[in-house]
Amino acid sequence: MIRIYNTLSKKKEDFIPLEEGKVRMYVCGPTVYNFIHIGNARPMIVFDTVRRYMEHKGYEVNFVSNFTDVDDKIIKKANEEGVSAEKISGRYIEECKKDMEGMNIRPATTHPLATQEIDGMIDMISSLMEKGYAYAVNGTVYFRTRRFEEYGKLSHKNLDDLQAGSRSLLISGEDEKEDPLDFVLWKPKKEGEPYWVSPWGDGRPGWHIECSVLSRKYLGEQIDIHGGGEDLVFPHHENEIAQSEACSGMEFARYWMHNAFLNIDNRKMSKSLGNFFTVREISEKYDLQILRFFMLNAHYRSPLNFSAELMEASKNALERIRTAVDNLKYITEHASACELTEEEAKFIKETDKFEADFDRSMDDDFNTADAIAAVFDLVKFANTHAAEGSSRAFAQALSDKIQSLCDILGIITEKKEELLDADIEELIEERQAARKAKNFARADEIRNLLLEKGIILEDTREGVKWKRA
Repeated sequence: MIRIYNTLSKKKEDFIPLEEGKVRMYVCGPTVYNFIHIGNARPMIVFDTVRRYMEHKGYEVNFVSNFTDVDDKIIKKANEEGVSAEKISGRYIEECKKDMEGMNIRPATTHPLATQEIDGMIDMISSLMEKGYAYAVNGTVYFRTRRFEEYGKLSHKNLDDLQAGSRSLLISGEDEKEDPLDFVLWKPKKEGEPYWVSPWGDGRPGWHIECSVLSRKYLGEQIDIHGGGEDLVFPHHENEIAQSEACSGMEFARYWMHNAFLNIDNRKMSKSLGNFFTVREISEKYDLQILRFFMLNAHYRSPLNFSAELMEASKNALERIRTAVDNLKYITEHASACELTEEEAKFIKETDKFEADFDRSMDDDFNTADAIAAVFDLVKFANTHAAEGSSRAFAQALSDKIQSLCDILGIITEKKEELLDADIEELIEERQAARKAKNFARADEIRNLLLEKGIILEDTREGVKWKRA
Protein backbone atom coordinates (compact mmCIF):
# COMPACT_ATOMS: atom_id res chain seq x y z
CA MET A 1 0.00 0.00 0.00
CA ILE A 2 1.37 3.41 -1.03
CA ARG A 3 1.21 6.07 1.68
CA ILE A 4 1.23 9.76 0.73
CA TYR A 5 1.82 12.77 2.95
CA ASN A 6 -1.26 14.92 2.29
CA THR A 7 -0.72 18.67 2.78
CA LEU A 8 -4.48 18.93 3.40
CA SER A 9 -4.47 16.67 6.48
CA LYS A 10 -0.79 17.21 7.42
CA LYS A 11 -0.28 13.45 7.75
CA LYS A 12 0.50 10.33 5.73
CA GLU A 13 -2.55 8.57 4.34
CA ASP A 14 -3.11 5.29 2.49
CA PHE A 15 -3.53 5.97 -1.22
CA ILE A 16 -6.99 4.87 -2.33
CA PRO A 17 -7.80 6.03 -5.89
CA LEU A 18 -11.19 7.41 -6.92
CA GLU A 19 -11.36 4.70 -9.57
CA GLU A 20 -9.73 1.32 -9.00
CA GLY A 21 -6.52 0.84 -10.99
CA LYS A 22 -6.45 4.43 -12.25
CA VAL A 23 -4.76 7.63 -11.08
CA ARG A 24 -5.79 11.14 -12.13
CA MET A 25 -2.93 13.50 -11.43
CA TYR A 26 -2.48 17.23 -12.09
CA VAL A 27 0.81 19.10 -11.60
CA CYS A 28 1.24 22.85 -12.11
CA GLY A 29 3.71 23.45 -14.93
CA PRO A 30 6.00 26.43 -15.62
CA THR A 31 5.20 29.91 -16.90
CA VAL A 32 7.05 29.95 -20.21
CA TYR A 33 8.84 33.30 -20.61
CA ASN A 34 12.45 32.06 -20.38
CA PHE A 35 14.51 28.89 -19.97
CA ILE A 36 13.34 26.87 -16.96
CA HIS A 37 15.52 27.17 -13.85
CA ILE A 38 16.60 24.35 -11.54
CA GLY A 39 13.84 25.29 -9.10
CA ASN A 40 11.33 24.44 -11.86
CA ALA A 41 13.17 21.17 -12.45
CA ARG A 42 12.53 19.78 -8.96
CA PRO A 43 8.73 19.29 -9.21
CA MET A 44 9.14 18.04 -12.78
CA ILE A 45 11.56 15.32 -11.64
CA VAL A 46 9.64 14.53 -8.43
CA PHE A 47 6.23 14.06 -10.05
CA ASP A 48 7.62 12.25 -13.10
CA THR A 49 9.07 9.77 -10.58
CA VAL A 50 5.75 9.53 -8.69
CA ARG A 51 4.03 8.77 -12.00
CA ARG A 52 6.63 6.14 -12.95
CA TYR A 53 6.25 4.41 -9.59
CA MET A 54 2.45 4.42 -9.82
CA GLU A 55 2.76 2.77 -13.24
CA HIS A 56 5.25 0.26 -11.81
CA LYS A 57 2.54 -0.65 -9.24
CA GLY A 58 0.10 -1.32 -12.07
CA TYR A 59 -1.91 1.90 -12.13
CA GLU A 60 -3.00 3.55 -15.36
CA VAL A 61 -1.96 7.17 -14.84
CA ASN A 62 -3.61 10.12 -16.57
CA PHE A 63 -0.97 12.79 -15.92
CA VAL A 64 -1.75 16.39 -16.82
CA SER A 65 0.75 19.24 -16.51
CA ASN A 66 0.04 22.64 -18.04
CA PHE A 67 2.08 25.40 -19.60
CA THR A 68 1.03 28.88 -18.44
CA ASP A 69 1.35 30.71 -21.77
CA VAL A 70 -0.37 34.01 -20.90
CA ASP A 71 1.12 36.02 -18.05
CA ASP A 72 2.58 39.45 -17.21
CA LYS A 73 6.16 38.15 -17.52
CA ILE A 74 5.49 36.67 -20.98
CA ILE A 75 3.89 39.94 -22.14
CA LYS A 76 6.83 41.98 -20.75
CA LYS A 77 9.34 39.78 -22.61
CA ALA A 78 7.29 39.99 -25.82
CA ASN A 79 7.15 43.80 -25.62
CA GLU A 80 10.91 43.97 -24.98
CA GLU A 81 11.59 41.88 -28.11
CA GLY A 82 8.82 43.46 -30.20
CA VAL A 83 7.16 40.11 -30.91
CA SER A 84 3.85 38.50 -29.90
CA ALA A 85 3.32 36.81 -26.53
CA GLU A 86 2.45 33.66 -28.48
CA LYS A 87 5.89 33.71 -30.13
CA ILE A 88 7.64 33.96 -26.73
CA SER A 89 5.59 31.19 -25.09
CA GLY A 90 5.92 28.93 -28.15
CA ARG A 91 9.71 29.35 -28.18
CA TYR A 92 10.15 28.57 -24.48
CA ILE A 93 7.73 25.64 -24.49
CA GLU A 94 10.00 24.01 -27.07
CA GLU A 95 13.12 24.85 -25.03
CA CYS A 96 11.45 23.48 -21.89
CA LYS A 97 10.66 20.21 -23.68
CA LYS A 98 14.35 19.87 -24.68
CA ASP A 99 15.43 20.31 -21.04
CA MET A 100 12.77 17.83 -19.88
CA GLU A 101 14.07 15.28 -22.38
CA GLY A 102 17.60 15.83 -21.04
CA MET A 103 16.35 15.09 -17.50
CA ASN A 104 14.52 11.99 -18.83
CA ILE A 105 11.12 13.44 -17.88
CA ARG A 106 8.44 11.73 -19.91
CA PRO A 107 5.85 13.96 -21.64
CA ALA A 108 2.60 14.22 -19.69
CA THR A 109 -0.51 12.47 -21.02
CA THR A 110 -1.62 16.03 -21.84
CA HIS A 111 0.31 19.31 -21.73
CA PRO A 112 -2.57 21.81 -22.11
CA LEU A 113 -1.99 25.49 -22.83
CA ALA A 114 -3.96 28.09 -20.88
CA THR A 115 -4.73 30.09 -24.05
CA GLN A 116 -6.45 27.10 -25.66
CA GLU A 117 -9.06 26.85 -22.90
CA ILE A 118 -10.25 30.46 -22.46
CA ASP A 119 -13.86 29.49 -23.26
CA GLY A 120 -13.83 26.97 -20.41
CA MET A 121 -12.51 29.67 -18.06
CA ILE A 122 -15.29 32.07 -19.08
CA ASP A 123 -17.83 29.26 -18.47
CA MET A 124 -16.47 28.52 -14.98
CA ILE A 125 -16.40 32.21 -14.03
CA SER A 126 -19.97 32.61 -15.29
CA SER A 127 -21.04 29.62 -13.20
CA LEU A 128 -19.35 31.08 -10.08
CA MET A 129 -21.18 34.37 -10.67
CA GLU A 130 -24.53 32.60 -11.02
CA LYS A 131 -23.90 30.82 -7.70
CA GLY A 132 -23.01 34.07 -5.94
CA TYR A 133 -19.32 33.24 -5.52
CA ALA A 134 -18.06 35.94 -7.89
CA TYR A 135 -18.87 39.52 -8.89
CA ALA A 136 -17.78 41.96 -11.60
CA VAL A 137 -16.59 45.55 -11.13
CA ASN A 138 -15.54 47.68 -14.13
CA GLY A 139 -14.48 44.68 -16.22
CA THR A 140 -12.67 42.83 -13.38
CA VAL A 141 -14.26 39.72 -11.89
CA TYR A 142 -13.43 38.82 -8.27
CA PHE A 143 -14.01 35.66 -6.23
CA ARG A 144 -15.83 36.17 -2.89
CA THR A 145 -13.31 34.46 -0.64
CA ARG A 146 -15.42 34.58 2.53
CA ARG A 147 -18.36 32.99 0.73
CA PHE A 148 -16.33 29.76 0.48
CA GLU A 149 -16.50 28.62 4.10
CA GLU A 150 -13.55 26.21 3.92
CA TYR A 151 -11.08 28.77 2.56
CA GLY A 152 -7.69 28.20 4.18
CA LYS A 153 -8.07 24.43 4.68
CA LEU A 154 -5.01 23.57 2.56
CA SER A 155 -2.60 26.24 3.83
CA HIS A 156 -4.11 26.00 7.34
CA LYS A 157 -4.45 29.77 7.37
CA ASN A 158 -7.23 31.53 9.26
CA LEU A 159 -9.22 34.14 7.31
CA ASP A 160 -9.13 36.63 10.18
CA ASP A 161 -5.33 36.29 10.41
CA LEU A 162 -5.12 36.82 6.66
CA GLN A 163 -7.33 39.91 7.03
CA ALA A 164 -5.01 41.30 9.72
CA GLY A 165 -1.99 40.81 7.46
CA SER A 166 -3.82 41.63 4.26
CA ARG A 167 -1.77 44.72 3.41
CA SER A 168 0.95 42.45 2.03
CA LEU A 169 -1.62 40.35 0.16
CA LEU A 170 -3.47 43.16 -1.57
CA ILE A 171 -3.21 43.49 -5.32
CA SER A 172 -4.28 46.15 -7.80
CA GLY A 173 -7.93 47.10 -7.74
CA GLU A 174 -8.22 46.67 -3.98
CA ASP A 175 -10.49 49.72 -3.69
CA GLU A 176 -13.03 48.00 -5.98
CA LYS A 177 -13.22 44.80 -3.95
CA GLU A 178 -16.00 43.96 -1.54
CA ASP A 179 -13.33 42.40 0.70
CA PRO A 180 -9.50 42.83 0.63
CA LEU A 181 -9.10 39.02 0.48
CA ASP A 182 -11.12 38.58 -2.73
CA PHE A 183 -8.96 37.49 -5.67
CA VAL A 184 -9.12 38.09 -9.43
CA LEU A 185 -10.78 35.65 -11.84
CA TRP A 186 -10.76 37.93 -14.90
CA LYS A 187 -8.89 41.16 -15.59
CA PRO A 188 -9.60 43.83 -18.24
CA LYS A 189 -7.22 44.30 -21.14
CA LYS A 190 -4.40 46.82 -21.15
CA GLU A 191 -2.84 48.48 -24.17
CA GLY A 192 -0.48 46.16 -26.04
CA GLU A 193 -1.63 42.98 -24.27
CA PRO A 194 -3.36 39.90 -25.69
CA TYR A 195 -7.06 39.74 -24.81
CA TRP A 196 -10.21 37.70 -25.31
CA VAL A 197 -13.86 38.73 -25.54
CA SER A 198 -15.95 37.99 -22.43
CA PRO A 199 -19.34 38.98 -20.97
CA TRP A 200 -17.47 41.40 -18.64
CA GLY A 201 -15.45 43.06 -21.38
CA ASP A 202 -12.26 42.28 -23.28
CA GLY A 203 -9.50 40.90 -21.08
CA ARG A 204 -7.73 37.77 -19.90
CA PRO A 205 -8.09 35.22 -17.09
CA GLY A 206 -6.42 35.38 -13.68
CA TRP A 207 -3.73 32.77 -13.02
CA HIS A 208 -5.64 30.63 -10.51
CA ILE A 209 -8.68 29.93 -12.70
CA GLU A 210 -6.48 28.42 -15.43
CA CYS A 211 -5.46 25.31 -13.48
CA SER A 212 -8.99 24.68 -12.15
CA VAL A 213 -10.36 24.66 -15.70
CA LEU A 214 -7.53 22.62 -17.26
CA SER A 215 -7.77 20.01 -14.51
CA ARG A 216 -11.56 19.73 -14.89
CA LYS A 217 -11.40 19.45 -18.69
CA TYR A 218 -8.74 16.74 -18.88
CA LEU A 219 -9.29 14.84 -15.60
CA GLY A 220 -12.89 15.53 -14.53
CA GLU A 221 -14.44 17.31 -11.53
CA GLN A 222 -12.46 15.23 -9.01
CA ILE A 223 -8.83 14.12 -9.13
CA ASP A 224 -6.64 11.84 -7.05
CA ILE A 225 -3.41 13.84 -6.76
CA HIS A 226 -2.61 17.52 -7.22
CA GLY A 227 1.09 18.39 -7.05
CA GLY A 228 3.46 21.32 -7.21
CA GLY A 229 6.11 23.23 -5.30
CA GLU A 230 5.39 24.29 -1.72
CA ASP A 231 5.42 27.94 -2.85
CA LEU A 232 2.09 27.23 -4.60
CA VAL A 233 0.19 26.10 -1.47
CA PHE A 234 -0.93 29.68 -0.84
CA PRO A 235 -2.51 31.40 -2.58
CA HIS A 236 -2.53 29.43 -5.84
CA HIS A 237 -3.66 25.98 -4.69
CA GLU A 238 -5.87 27.43 -1.96
CA ASN A 239 -7.64 29.49 -4.62
CA GLU A 240 -7.92 26.51 -6.96
CA ILE A 241 -9.75 24.58 -4.24
CA ALA A 242 -12.11 27.51 -3.58
CA GLN A 243 -13.01 27.96 -7.27
CA SER A 244 -13.29 24.28 -8.15
CA GLU A 245 -15.29 23.21 -5.08
CA ALA A 246 -17.58 26.27 -5.17
CA CYS A 247 -18.33 25.42 -8.79
CA SER A 248 -18.79 21.63 -8.51
CA GLY A 249 -19.92 21.19 -4.91
CA MET A 250 -17.47 18.25 -4.71
CA GLU A 251 -14.04 17.68 -3.21
CA PHE A 252 -11.52 18.81 -5.83
CA ALA A 253 -8.41 16.72 -5.06
CA ARG A 254 -7.99 13.85 -2.58
CA TYR A 255 -4.21 14.15 -2.04
CA TRP A 256 -2.14 17.33 -2.20
CA MET A 257 1.61 16.79 -2.64
CA HIS A 258 4.18 19.58 -2.41
CA ASN A 259 7.94 19.45 -2.89
CA ALA A 260 10.19 21.62 -0.71
CA PHE A 261 12.37 24.49 -1.89
CA LEU A 262 15.74 24.28 -3.57
CA ASN A 263 18.54 26.46 -2.18
CA ILE A 264 21.85 27.31 -3.83
CA ASP A 265 24.89 27.09 -1.54
CA ASN A 266 22.50 27.34 1.45
CA ARG A 267 20.88 30.52 0.14
CA LYS A 268 17.57 31.06 -1.64
CA MET A 269 18.02 31.18 -5.40
CA SER A 270 17.58 34.69 -6.80
CA LYS A 271 18.91 36.76 -9.68
CA SER A 272 19.91 39.56 -7.30
CA LEU A 273 22.23 37.19 -5.38
CA GLY A 274 23.76 35.99 -8.65
CA ASN A 275 23.02 32.36 -7.79
CA PHE A 276 20.28 31.80 -10.37
CA PHE A 277 20.85 28.82 -12.67
CA THR A 278 18.82 27.59 -15.61
CA VAL A 279 18.69 23.89 -16.45
CA ARG A 280 20.33 24.78 -19.77
CA GLU A 281 23.30 26.35 -17.94
CA ILE A 282 23.66 23.23 -15.78
CA SER A 283 23.58 21.07 -18.94
CA GLU A 284 26.73 22.85 -20.15
CA LYS A 285 28.66 21.47 -17.17
CA TYR A 286 26.87 18.22 -16.36
CA ASP A 287 24.88 15.45 -17.97
CA LEU A 288 21.31 16.29 -16.88
CA GLN A 289 20.96 12.73 -15.59
CA ILE A 290 23.30 13.85 -12.79
CA LEU A 291 20.88 16.68 -11.93
CA ARG A 292 18.03 14.17 -11.77
CA PHE A 293 20.06 11.78 -9.61
CA PHE A 294 21.03 14.67 -7.31
CA MET A 295 17.39 15.74 -6.88
CA LEU A 296 16.23 12.20 -6.07
CA ASN A 297 18.95 11.77 -3.46
CA ALA A 298 16.79 13.77 -1.05
CA HIS A 299 13.21 13.19 0.03
CA TYR A 300 10.93 15.46 -2.01
CA ARG A 301 9.54 17.16 1.14
CA SER A 302 13.05 18.00 2.42
CA PRO A 303 14.68 21.31 1.49
CA LEU A 304 17.45 20.60 -1.00
CA ASN A 305 20.75 22.44 -1.20
CA PHE A 306 22.43 22.69 -4.61
CA SER A 307 26.19 23.10 -4.79
CA ALA A 308 29.06 22.17 -7.10
CA GLU A 309 30.41 19.76 -4.43
CA LEU A 310 27.09 17.92 -4.12
CA MET A 311 26.74 17.71 -7.92
CA GLU A 312 30.25 16.20 -8.14
CA ALA A 313 29.30 13.68 -5.44
CA SER A 314 26.16 12.78 -7.43
CA LYS A 315 28.23 12.45 -10.59
CA ASN A 316 30.58 9.98 -8.87
CA ALA A 317 27.70 8.03 -7.30
CA LEU A 318 25.87 7.71 -10.62
CA GLU A 319 29.14 6.62 -12.22
CA ARG A 320 29.35 3.73 -9.72
CA ILE A 321 25.97 2.43 -10.89
CA ARG A 322 26.87 2.86 -14.55
CA THR A 323 30.24 1.14 -14.10
CA ALA A 324 28.53 -1.83 -12.43
CA VAL A 325 26.06 -2.13 -15.32
CA ASP A 326 28.93 -1.77 -17.80
CA ASN A 327 30.88 -4.57 -16.07
CA LEU A 328 27.81 -6.84 -16.16
CA LYS A 329 27.40 -6.07 -19.85
CA TYR A 330 31.04 -7.08 -20.45
CA ILE A 331 30.56 -10.35 -18.53
CA THR A 332 27.35 -11.07 -20.48
CA GLU A 333 29.11 -10.55 -23.82
CA HIS A 334 32.17 -12.64 -22.92
CA ALA A 335 30.70 -15.40 -20.73
CA SER A 336 31.50 -18.96 -21.78
CA ALA A 337 28.63 -20.52 -19.82
CA CYS A 338 25.05 -19.60 -20.67
CA GLU A 339 22.89 -21.19 -17.96
CA LEU A 340 22.60 -20.28 -14.27
CA THR A 341 24.47 -22.49 -11.81
CA GLU A 342 22.68 -23.67 -8.67
CA GLU A 343 24.67 -21.20 -6.56
CA GLU A 344 23.86 -18.33 -8.94
CA ALA A 345 20.15 -19.15 -8.77
CA LYS A 346 20.38 -18.79 -4.95
CA PHE A 347 22.15 -15.45 -5.37
CA ILE A 348 19.42 -14.19 -7.72
CA LYS A 349 16.82 -15.19 -5.13
CA GLU A 350 18.75 -13.15 -2.53
CA THR A 351 18.40 -9.99 -4.66
CA ASP A 352 14.62 -10.03 -4.08
CA LYS A 353 15.29 -8.35 -0.72
CA PHE A 354 16.81 -5.30 -2.47
CA GLU A 355 13.73 -4.95 -4.67
CA ALA A 356 11.52 -5.29 -1.57
CA ASP A 357 13.56 -2.56 0.20
CA PHE A 358 13.18 -0.35 -2.87
CA ASP A 359 9.38 -0.81 -2.97
CA ARG A 360 9.08 -0.33 0.79
CA SER A 361 10.91 2.99 0.53
CA MET A 362 8.82 4.20 -2.39
CA ASP A 363 5.58 3.06 -0.75
CA ASP A 364 6.49 5.30 2.20
CA ASP A 365 5.64 8.66 0.59
CA PHE A 366 8.04 8.14 -2.34
CA ASN A 367 11.25 8.10 -0.31
CA THR A 368 13.62 8.17 -3.29
CA ALA A 369 16.71 8.68 -1.07
CA ASP A 370 16.16 5.29 0.62
CA ALA A 371 15.17 3.74 -2.71
CA ILE A 372 18.54 4.80 -4.16
CA ALA A 373 20.26 3.25 -1.10
CA ALA A 374 18.56 -0.05 -2.04
CA VAL A 375 19.89 0.30 -5.60
CA PHE A 376 23.43 0.73 -4.22
CA ASP A 377 23.00 -2.37 -2.05
CA LEU A 378 22.10 -4.27 -5.21
CA VAL A 379 25.09 -2.76 -7.07
CA LYS A 380 27.44 -3.81 -4.24
CA PHE A 381 25.96 -7.34 -4.34
CA ALA A 382 26.49 -7.51 -8.12
CA ASN A 383 30.08 -6.26 -7.83
CA THR A 384 30.77 -8.90 -5.15
CA HIS A 385 29.19 -11.92 -6.82
CA ALA A 386 29.53 -11.38 -10.59
CA ALA A 387 32.95 -12.05 -12.12
CA GLU A 388 34.48 -13.19 -15.39
CA GLY A 389 33.63 -16.82 -14.64
CA SER A 390 29.93 -16.05 -14.09
CA SER A 391 27.29 -17.32 -16.48
CA ARG A 392 25.68 -15.08 -19.07
CA ALA A 393 22.24 -15.62 -17.48
CA PHE A 394 23.51 -14.52 -14.04
CA ALA A 395 25.16 -11.32 -15.26
CA GLN A 396 22.13 -10.49 -17.41
CA ALA A 397 19.69 -11.08 -14.53
CA LEU A 398 21.67 -8.78 -12.20
CA SER A 399 21.93 -6.11 -14.90
CA ASP A 400 18.19 -6.30 -15.62
CA LYS A 401 17.37 -5.87 -11.91
CA ILE A 402 19.58 -2.80 -11.51
CA GLN A 403 18.26 -1.25 -14.70
CA SER A 404 14.59 -1.92 -13.89
CA LEU A 405 14.88 -0.15 -10.50
CA CYS A 406 16.79 2.75 -12.06
CA ASP A 407 14.16 3.01 -14.78
CA ILE A 408 11.44 3.52 -12.15
CA LEU A 409 13.51 6.47 -10.89
CA GLY A 410 14.05 7.68 -14.45
CA ILE A 411 17.81 7.16 -14.17
CA ILE A 412 19.58 6.06 -17.35
CA THR A 413 22.33 3.54 -16.58
CA GLU A 414 24.01 3.37 -19.97
CA LYS A 415 27.35 5.17 -20.26
CA LYS A 416 27.56 7.71 -23.06
CA GLU A 417 30.01 6.76 -25.79
CA GLU A 418 33.01 9.07 -25.62
CA LEU A 419 33.96 10.91 -28.80
CA LEU A 420 37.61 10.89 -29.85
CA ASP A 421 39.37 14.26 -30.05
CA ALA A 422 39.67 13.92 -33.84
CA ASP A 423 35.90 13.33 -34.16
CA ILE A 424 35.23 16.44 -32.09
CA GLU A 425 37.55 18.60 -34.20
CA GLU A 426 35.89 17.29 -37.39
CA LEU A 427 32.41 18.19 -36.08
CA ILE A 428 33.60 21.66 -35.03
CA GLU A 429 34.96 22.25 -38.57
CA GLU A 430 31.62 21.14 -40.03
CA ARG A 431 29.81 23.53 -37.65
CA GLN A 432 32.06 26.44 -38.69
CA ALA A 433 31.35 25.69 -42.36
CA ALA A 434 27.59 25.54 -41.65
CA ARG A 435 27.71 28.92 -39.90
CA LYS A 436 29.66 30.43 -42.81
CA ALA A 437 26.98 29.14 -45.18
CA LYS A 438 24.32 30.64 -42.81
CA ASN A 439 22.96 27.13 -42.18
CA PHE A 440 22.34 27.94 -38.50
CA ALA A 441 19.98 25.01 -37.99
CA ARG A 442 22.80 22.54 -38.80
CA ALA A 443 25.28 24.53 -36.68
CA ASP A 444 22.92 24.33 -33.69
CA GLU A 445 22.33 20.64 -34.36
CA ILE A 446 26.09 19.94 -34.16
CA ARG A 447 26.46 21.99 -30.95
CA ASN A 448 23.56 20.05 -29.37
CA LEU A 449 24.99 16.72 -30.56
CA LEU A 450 28.34 17.54 -28.94
CA LEU A 451 26.57 18.72 -25.77
CA GLU A 452 24.73 15.38 -25.56
CA LYS A 453 28.14 13.68 -25.69
CA GLY A 454 29.39 15.90 -22.87
CA ILE A 455 31.41 18.28 -25.08
CA ILE A 456 31.04 22.01 -24.31
CA LEU A 457 31.88 24.56 -27.00
CA GLU A 458 32.96 28.13 -26.36
CA ASP A 459 33.08 30.60 -29.23
CA THR A 460 35.99 33.03 -28.63
CA ARG A 461 37.84 35.62 -30.71
CA GLU A 462 40.65 33.11 -31.11
CA GLY A 463 38.23 30.52 -32.49
CA VAL A 464 36.19 27.66 -31.03
CA LYS A 465 37.47 26.11 -27.79
CA TRP A 466 36.05 22.91 -26.38
CA LYS A 467 36.20 20.86 -23.20
CA ARG A 468 34.70 17.68 -21.82
CA ALA A 469 32.03 18.15 -19.11
